[in-house]
Amino acid sequence: MSQPVVDGRFWGKERGLARRYPLICHLLDTAAVAGVLWDRVLTDAARARLAGAVGLSEERFRRLVSVWAGLHDVGKIIPAFQAIEQEAYTDIKSDGGYTHAAGVEKQGFGHDRATQWALTSLFESWGYPVSRSVRRSAHHQVAQLLGGHHGCVHRGLEPRHLRNREVSVPELGGRGWEAQRVAHAEAVRRLVGAGPEDVVEGPLPAQVAVVVLGLVVVADWLASQESVISPRLPLAGWAADDAGLAAHWSKAVGLAGGWVAEAGLGVAEWPAKPFGEQFSFAGANALQASVAEGLPGLVDGPGLLLVTAPTGEGKTEAALHAASVMGRASGASGLFFALPTMATADAMHGRVAKFAERNVAGDRALTLLHSMAWLSEAYAQPAAEEGAGELVSDVRSALVAGRWLRGAKRGLLAPLATGTIDQALAGVLPVRYNVLRLLGLSNKVLVVDEAHAYGPWMHSLLVRLLEWLGACGAPVVLLSATLSGRSASSLVDAYRRGCGFGEPSEVAPVYPGWLYVSGRSGVVSAPCAVGSARGREIEVRTVSVSGDAPVGSAAGRGAAVVEELRPLVQRGGCALVCCTTVAEAQEAYRLLRGEFPQLAVAEDGLLLLHSRFPAARRLEITEACERAFGKPGEGRRRPPVSVLVATQVVEQSLDLDFDVVVSDLAPLAQLLQRAGRCMRHDRVGLTPEEGGRPEWVGGDPRLTVLEPVDAQGRVRAPKRWGAVYPEALLTRTSHLLRERAGKSIAVPGDVQELVDAVYAEEFGDRLESAVDRERLERQDAERVGAVLAEETLARMTLVNPPMGMVDLSELSRDGALVDEALLTTRLGADSERAVCVFVQPGGAVTLDPEGVLPVPGWGQGGRVSVAQARVVMRQTVPVPGGWVRGRGVAQEVPVSWGRLAALRELCVLPMHRSGGGAWACTVGDRSISFTSEGLETSAP
Repeated sequence: MSQPVVDGRFWGKERGLARRYPLICHLLDTAAVAGVLWDRVLTDAARARLAGAVGLSEERFRRLVSVWAGLHDVGKIIPAFQAIEQEAYTDIKSDGGYTHAAGVEKQGFGHDRATQWALTSLFESWGYPVSRSVRRSAHHQVAQLLGGHHGCVHRGLEPRHLRNREVSVPELGGRGWEAQRVAHAEAVRRLVGAGPEDVVEGPLPAQVAVVVLGLVVVADWLASQESVISPRLPLAGWAADDAGLAAHWSKAVGLAGGWVAEAGLGVAEWPAKPFGEQFSFAGANALQASVAEGLPGLVDGPGLLLVTAPTGEGKTEAALHAASVMGRASGASGLFFALPTMATADAMHGRVAKFAERNVAGDRALTLLHSMAWLSEAYAQPAAEEGAGELVSDVRSALVAGRWLRGAKRGLLAPLATGTIDQALAGVLPVRYNVLRLLGLSNKVLVVDEAHAYGPWMHSLLVRLLEWLGACGAPVVLLSATLSGRSASSLVDAYRRGCGFGEPSEVAPVYPGWLYVSGRSGVVSAPCAVGSARGREIEVRTVSVSGDAPVGSAAGRGAAVVEELRPLVQRGGCALVCCTTVAEAQEAYRLLRGEFPQLAVAEDGLLLLHSRFPAARRLEITEACERAFGKPGEGRRRPPVSVLVATQVVEQSLDLDFDVVVSDLAPLAQLLQRAGRCMRHDRVGLTPEEGGRPEWVGGDPRLTVLEPVDAQGRVRAPKRWGAVYPEALLTRTSHLLRERAGKSIAVPGDVQELVDAVYAEEFGDRLESAVDRERLERQDAERVGAVLAEETLARMTLVNPPMGMVDLSELSRDGALVDEALLTTRLGADSERAVCVFVQPGGAVTLDPEGVLPVPGWGQGGRVSVAQARVVMRQTVPVPGGWVRGRGVAQEVPVSWGRLAALRELCVLPMHRSGGGAWACTVGDRSISFTSEGLETSAP
């Protein structure tokens, strides 16, 4: 039988090119790149795992992946797509062989959907298995997969539609159009070297499908770069005959390796090194030594390691060492170190870089992944301003693809990465290109720091991610300072379910200590308890304050803070005051400034740190805190007397050390985290001038907890706290602390017992008063309701687990995609980013109240450079969405900012100086002011 002839007039790329690029050329380029990605981005273990899952040899499955990648754009052979370029379309339309129903070229039928429709029939003709249920058939599933190459997998097709496609989808064109789709597909299959025997025997397991789709997307985008296409534009007279196609294919195969290498893609390697050789410091502590000695004997492939230990116990080094052991044993291709905040991610980035320099071989490209990472000079892309590396595509898909190549979605494909946890969790939300997140994680070691720090919504996402990673065979390391046994069990069992072990396990974490879960056998090792060289007794005092009294009143919390700090101010030392809300931190700071004016005038005597400062100012304050309260030595000079007033940002983001900690009441886990900032570092033998502690401080850490109470003396959170913490957890924590009145808390000895006790179902039995028990039952019901609401939202929103998934539209919830901002919104974090601009008396508009820094592009057209955008972004402030809900024209960004996504999404706050000298603006019926204490608002 003669092969169908490819018509080279059908184009695939044209925007920004000197002439149109034939579709068949792009298909062959993409197929060539996919083969190189299979060879160079997947490890030996990953290739074996993928091929084994579908029952094929690695060589045959590689051919299939290349063929599939080469078919991704076959849906461009439809009237609607070809009509985008009128000159080419006129030529094709004049050919009597290409007929179609009237008007379909104007329907806007997406070529990705056309790919799914066309390939379903093609794969059936090629011999792909067909079952009674179309959506559970291999021919439909692979076509559906390739139709999802724009990041959204479309709904499955119905048998009745497939039986009469010309009526169901006239947008595909007539028989001539179909013949060309077949001709292009046959040419790709023939040149790749695949034959009729190269078919899958059934639907792909979901964990295999996401990897294949991810490889197809990356291959498409690499092959779509202008720098790839322009030098390869066929000369006039080029014919898509056998000789022309063979020559183009041969050249693509020869060049594809360079395209992949230039993108920075590859595989990291894990040389075998003992712990002592991996780090520059001398000697491992008990935790590190235990992991280093015990883990290698348990690792038999992919698995999960859970490490629970207090802050400062060297969990990071233990995790990095474990990652190298687990990565080597499982054939992992790299590492992603995930953290809860941008600040912790920034700090960890340097530590991972140092570790990789000493201990990682092969490809070691390291990326930093969070929404503000592009502000770092280390991640500046000068070429971005000139547009180099842009994709060549049709208008509909170019924006998404181009933005991704310069954003975090591509970053997870780097061999090594650090970043915020949301970058990984987006893989299990129905967001566009979620498969790229899963591809990037599918064969890496994922390290999750502060695994205890997430509420029900984020915990549900982490559980689902662990199911996927277990199915993919990706190793995982979970680090936690305070993790309840119930939470630990849910995380461990999620990973085991993904590995195929559905029965629940009994997980009883030890503190400090670790346990390991084998992905091959599902066996959970016996928890390994370790000693701690940092064991200490924390003295905890509770002080009752009126929850709703004004801060400065005699019964208010401010007065209690003043009394707690007065001895320290008189005798010397450093204190942390941790407040629940930004507004209360600002109030407490102003109160202390008035009560202790000597602190206000001393260098680093009184500091305020929270999230509502402009980014540049917050960085300055953070650096000042690290100089004043950081680890002794390294040129740091500790102030003789100093107080830091802060919010929860100090719980995880900073390595700070104080003599005294005063905190608002919070759930016990958070209080223990804050207590970990008290006497954190060894200063024995140092004089106060050398950074030592004053003699009066003594040897044990002290935590004072301010308990807000009502008129009856019962704990009640102030209304101004909102829903920061569940009231039930505050009540339970308060009762536990009162039970232990006069007793210290042994760290780490008492921690696991106390954390589990806070969440115990029978907690109410500890209460003597029937009124208290009834009140706690009501609070518990509210907390459970809130947890169930978040878990229900997660179930309604999340991508389904991989087990049993065949219809791949479940990856995109049948097209019901969500915004990635849902991650931070559900965290309760500030969900908008604002920038203050200051209208000076002369009419000039600046980014600073002093009138020195002009606003780039203000009142002008044109475009703002990336360097100018960084200047703007360094002055931005995160704010709650409610603050700017009433925004109007005055809060819109200048036209010149509209070309950059980060600036386009900002809210502008035009600040005017009032008669009293303060800067303020009005948004809707809300007043927002800018002071030296940061951004503030008065409620409408």
